[in-house]
Amino acid sequence: MATPVLDKAEAQSEASPYITVTFRVRRFNPEVAAEAVWEDFQLEIDPKERVLDGLHKIKWELDGTLTFRRSCAHGICGSDAMRINGKNRLACKTLIKDINPEKPITVEPIKGLTVLKDLVVDMEPFFQAYRDVMPFLITKDTNEPTRERLQTAEDRERFDDTTKCILCAACTSSCPVFWNDGQYFGPAAIVNAHRFIFDSRDEAGEQRLEILNDKDGVWRCRTTFNCTDACPRGIEVTKAIAEVKRALITRRY
Repeated sequence: MATPVLDKAEAQSEASPYITVTFRVRRFNPEVAAEAVWEDFQLEIDPKERVLDGLHKIKWELDGTLTFRRSCAHGICGSDAMRINGKNRLACKTLIKDINPEKPITVEPIKGLTVLKDLVVDMEPFFQAYRDVMPFLITKDTNEPTRERLQTAEDRERFDDTTKCILCAACTSSCPVFWNDGQYFGPAAIVNAHRFIFDSRDEAGEQRLEILNDKDGVWRCRTTFNCTDACPRGIEVTKAIAEVKRALITRRY
């Protein structure tokens, strides 16, 4: 009896989906050395998986000392923002097949914030700027409301885009002004101020505008569109900053 032979199509379907990929990771451990170094890792991985999956594979199978942040792994928490092949991205939303796996995939921490270890940066300056713009609803009525604060669909739509921010810092850490001057509020803080300045239920728009009228506020923006390009949620960040500038000039919002 003749031995069955797979035809070419069947042979391809039986082939492994895995490819060999090089992850080139920028490593920094202040307890070991004062300077960061690049380290290469060879992985067998399905190209349809994400960069985050590759980092997990390195940490769990090759080097348990690799340090990075992640939480939900679904593009909602924003904790795994990093520079991948020179661009700010979320590792959990970046597919390996989409970033040319034939060449080394470079992974490094986002810029403009102090690196604590490997891919982890100190987010405190970023969150302090966020807190400074008072990112919460403020009304003159200090008593608990007796009914809901009504708002039309049109009023809600006015600030709908800026409600999408997940505080990943991808926009702020892609800004050249922020790289050179950490005192600048940065795009994310301005986006979150925009969300409340243009909310018809809020009554602290003037306060927020005065905060952003500071020398480290919106006027530092050079409209390079880096922030808009970097946003993993597709927020029109540069447009939001321009609307805040316009509100400062016209006092209409």
